[in-house]
Amino acid sequence: MTTTAETSRERPASLWPAAHAADARRPRSLQTKIGASDTVCARRAGYLLHGRTPTDAGEKRKAILGTFLHVGMLEAAREEYGWIIERRVEDDTIRGHIDAVQVDKDTASRMPKRLRPSLPAEETTVEDIKTKSPFQWDTVLRHGASDAEIRQVLLYADLLRTEGFADIDGQRQLARLGPLPVGRIRFRFINRDNGDDHVQEMPFNAERARGARWWVEQVRAAQAPEDLPRTFPGPGLSAICDNCPFKTACWGAAIAGQRPQSILVHDDAERERTLAEYVEVSEQIKPLKDRLKELRAQLDGSRPGAYGDNVLSWSGGNPAKADDIDAMVALYRQAGLPVPMAPDAAAMKAQLKTAGIPVPQRLDHDRRTAVSINVTVRKKP
Repeated sequence: MTTTAETSRERPASLWPAAHAADARRPRSLQTKIGASDTVCARRAGYLLHGRTPTDAGEKRKAILGTFLHVGMLEAAREEYGWIIERRVEDDTIRGHIDAVQVDKDTASRMPKRLRPSLPAEETTVEDIKTKSPFQWDTVLRHGASDAEIRQVLLYADLLRTEGFADIDGQRQLARLGPLPVGRIRFRFINRDNGDDHVQEMPFNAERARGARWWVEQVRAAQAPEDLPRTFPGPGLSAICDNCPFKTACWGAAIAGQRPQSILVHDDAERERTLAEYVEVSEQIKPLKDRLKELRAQLDGSRPGAYGDNVLSWSGGNPAKADDIDAMVALYRQAGLPVPMAPDAAAMKAQLKTAGIPVPQRLDHDRRTAVSINVTVRKKP
């Protein structure tokens, strides 16, 4: 007789293996052209273009969550508003997939009725959706899209202006429209933590698009990826470098007790120049640090709230945690262990940790944690 336990399938402890497997099955092609989304870093683009094998797997959970959110938002926009989503554009050297295109009235009139948007845009707009972590959100609100993100979307828009949609299966009718008069580009940032969104728009700039094309030409002209500059400061200083699939190829294998950036200094002459610049920068920063301390002191005691373009909040100032000696003694007695005449907190903690027992703590109301100031940009109504 077969038991229920024998016939039931083992329940997965986590869905992440399924998510990673689905991500691995996403279509990826050999790089004969630079993808517009690969123009984040010059050297990374070079590794891809030259067909180098990735050296690092990196952490993909945040990226996978971003992809799921990205796909869901675009599909909703297509169903509700008739936006053109996830369509390929390309020429002889660059290709990419545009997140969304909102066509103007004249362009919409040339489209089959089933493809027309419910509400045409005032001018044809190329939109890109970016998901961001809470840690990046304040930077997004203050500064908007990065240079790399703007370069990527300018390339999409320029391809659509000069080539139109790629003439491939699934978008033949769109390709027949020919080049489209893109007038604007738009970024839609989405906070992965709370769903807040922030929209940034700008007119299409032909001169900046030529600059993006020039960037691509420099990457293609390089004889080897190592001839191209590193766009970011490296592992430990840049999240992009931390999660780059070519981190080891670019910065070398990790050396214990030594930061990856140390490979940039080759001899004492370079060490001398680096040290001199370190001193110079330190002297430039010191007055700013001193002024920051003065301003922080002036704000001490201010009520949390919105003041102009900024929101003030405070964290910390809570009772500090301290080892609870009395509770540790009680645990020792409960376990039948000898209690030292003068309890040695360090030794008792070590023995509890070895036994896998959490070290008890209490709140010390006579001591407080440090109070930290937090300033974020005020959300626009």
